[in-house]
Amino acid sequence: MRSQESAVAESVESRLVGPVRVVGVGLLGTSVGLGLRERGIDVILADASPTNLSIAIDYGAGRAAQPGDAPQLIVVCVPPDVTAEIVGRELEAFPDAIVTDVASVKLAPLTALRDAGADVSRYIGSHPLAGRERGGPLAGRADLFIGRPWVVVGHDAISYQRANAIDDLILDLGGILVEMTAEEHDQAVALVSHVPQVVSTLMAQRLGGSPGSALNLAGGGLRDVTRIAASDPELWVQILGANAQPVRRILQDFREDLDRFIEALDDPAAPGARRKLAEELARGNAGVAQLPGKHGQDRRFVSIIVMVNDTPGQLARLLNEIGEVGVNLEDLRLEHSPGAQIGLAEIAVLPEAAARLTEELAARGWRIAG
Repeated sequence: MRSQESAVAESVESRLVGPVRVVGVGLLGTSVGLGLRERGIDVILADASPTNLSIAIDYGAGRAAQPGDAPQLIVVCVPPDVTAEIVGRELEAFPDAIVTDVASVKLAPLTALRDAGADVSRYIGSHPLAGRERGGPLAGRADLFIGRPWVVVGHDAISYQRANAIDDLILDLGGILVEMTAEEHDQAVALVSHVPQVVSTLMAQRLGGSPGSALNLAGGGLRDVTRIAASDPELWVQILGANAQPVRRILQDFREDLDRFIEALDDPAAPGARRKLAEELARGNAGVAQLPGKHGQDRRFVSIIVMVNDTPGQLARLLNEIGEVGVNLEDLRLEHSPGAQIGLAEIAVLPEAAARLTEELAARGWRIAG
């Protein structure tokens, strides 16, 4: 069944004229194709893998290239280490098209293209901050970009009028356009994406060889910290290599923070040691408080943990009854209790609704943890 957002997107006329050529039909490329096809845009697909290309075409993301194709816009969705090469090739092959790419690093491709003498007056990099844990064309979704930030990296060689096609692409796919320079983008993603990947990976390494008795105690905290450690190593070698200096600077600061924490733990009973620990933890609280909440609002939520029997229909019943109570669900996270046929549903709601929802759910027979 298509999502409500996809149905809405289909009913709105596209801002793009088309055709749009998508090079690389992994998760992002296929999702771009699916989203544009719902808008009625003629999408041309290309990929180095004939198998992936056939899957994406069969999936409905677009058609194969034909002689005489004259795309309005080209979206390059290939790994970071070949992004500049493929963008340069597309600029040369289609001299009337505007070309963008969706690589997660922006300064390196732009610099490489300039050094190669490419016509960057028709190129502007972009980066949708959207994805899934699975990759490949079968993971593609027409609604992948809805409500997600999509950075456009302008530069002096391209005019606003020419770059307008990229804005149209983003708006057609439901993304939220964010303008940055290449340097600003790479520094930002180093902080919010690349360094968290490194920290998650290093924490996950600590789990190797750990006894099952310890791992069976793992709860939501450990799973949250290590979830992204399951990402593709080959891709992340490319990303980290292309954005090495911003990542390195943040990791150096992180190492200093870690050293302070370790020093405070050397002798927790020493004068001032507990105060140092408290200050470090409080700084972490302050950092989390700066993260925008739902819809970018700076609002804090309260969590209620409800025990849900691991049987069909129970979670649906819980969500339905929350709606009947008239409380808006701000977020939801599920966790299973090891060795027990029960799940823990952590429900985030506004503070003023927490007491009423807890009372109503308890009255309906739900067990509230804590």
